[in-house]
Amino acid sequence: MERLIEWLHEKNPGLDGPIDLEEDLIEARLIDSMDFLEFIDLLEDVCGSDIDLQEVTIDDFRTLGRVERRFLSPGTASLEAASG
Repeated sequence: MERLIEWLHEKNPGLDGPIDLEEDLIEARLIDSMDFLEFIDLLEDVCGSDIDLQEVTIDDFRTLGRVERRFLSPGTASLEAASG
């Protein structure tokens, strides 16, 4: 999760302080359409598995809390591998 937070701060140099886990990253413009695929690539690296974009929705990436629950929770990678 720390790498994702660092990346968000790098992309948003004017961002001060921590990012709330339930802050809407898209609505707050912390991730824009140009950066979204780079964010997915980083998330795949962090979670250690490929993300099938046909199996997810934009809401899965809306907050850090959702990202953590969907992709970084224990057992998530094995569930993804079993479904793919």
